[in-house]
Amino acid sequence: MTGHELGPWSGELNWNALSSYSNFLARRTGDREEWVIGMATAEAVFVEPPGDGRGAFGHVGYDLKNEFEDLSSRHPQHDGFPLMQWWSPRFIIHIRQGKVVLHAEDADLPEGRSLLKELTGTPSPLASFTPATWIRTTSHERYLDQVRTLLGHIQRGDIYEVNYCTQRTATLEHFDPYAAFTKLLAHSDAPFSAFLRDGENFALCASPERFLHIEGDRVISQPMKGTRPRGRSMAEDSAFAEELARDPKERSENIMALDVARNDLSRIATSGSVKVEELCAVKSYPSVHQMVSTVAARIRPELSMMDVLRATFPMASMTGAPKIRAMQLIDEVEDMRRGLFSGSIGYFLPDGTADLNVVIRTITFNASTGRASLISGGAITAASDPVQEFAECELKARSVLNAFGHAC
Repeated sequence: MTGHELGPWSGELNWNALSSYSNFLARRTGDREEWVIGMATAEAVFVEPPGDGRGAFGHVGYDLKNEFEDLSSRHPQHDGFPLMQWWSPRFIIHIRQGKVVLHAEDADLPEGRSLLKELTGTPSPLASFTPATWIRTTSHERYLDQVRTLLGHIQRGDIYEVNYCTQRTATLEHFDPYAAFTKLLAHSDAPFSAFLRDGENFALCASPERFLHIEGDRVISQPMKGTRPRGRSMAEDSAFAEELARDPKERSENIMALDVARNDLSRIATSGSVKVEELCAVKSYPSVHQMVSTVAARIRPELSMMDVLRATFPMASMTGAPKIRAMQLIDEVEDMRRGLFSGSIGYFLPDGTADLNVVIRTITFNASTGRASLISGGAITAASDPVQEFAECELKARSVLNAFGHAC
């Protein structure tokens, strides 16, 4: 592909411009002030990321764990997304720090320019949203019972931490995913957002969490554990952030996830290169405060991107410690298969740069059936109170649904 710099740009993106494409992926990397957008080509779909410099866009679902470990899933698949799918884009639109570059072969350049003009043009008027009824597939009472079950395992020493999630579903009639993603992005300002379409299946992802970022041989992972709401005043907001920073339970959760991430990266790292660069930092988003740590390493030169995924996936923040036993218990207590949720959406660019997010704060939607799903959860440790954990789950779900005015 050849890069064509098309000058500066600032403003919103018109997501409806993508509606004529049956497969696309748009990914934000907020800490780099960046959007990377690719359109699929059906002739170049891969089971795993190619290592030949072509670049790849795609996703992996949580149940890829069953391919990497001796694990299984007792619930049927529900969201329609393949377990893992990567594809080489026909062209890539790269917007970074206000500079727009179109990467395309000469034959695709006119179409790419036309799309870019529409994408960066005046956004389409937003459709209104019909109030929806979201139904919890796990009741309040069952949630509390399952948390108590997990606490029993923690007290016996089977695990130290486990991520437990529940699901809401709805049937959405006349749902416009393009307008919905516009609203969700404006509401959340999530730094690792993604908008993914695979035929009739859409993922509207307002993720605040990064899984992996790779540049050259350097890789970082940023596990996120610990949540507080935003305050109604500056004083209350600062108090919530300070409370999160000092909370021993939240710090413990974060450090346990960080330790798992460090261990995962050590499996693919050069000797002595695994370093913690940031410990329990509090980052603020429009709906919540989150606690994030950063660990970095150097990838051994003989390893492929699939080797890196195999060593680190699923991510520490969405599993637990010890990781294998935590994933076994997750399958025993949860009432749904996670599917794309707690998987990853991202890209590998031809220059070797890669960025993979954590699929949380995400609505999956099937346009042919109208079925929508939203999963939320949190870490359970010895210090967890089941009632407070349920309230945190509700807060995370509301951070998505409130973008559309939907009651939870």
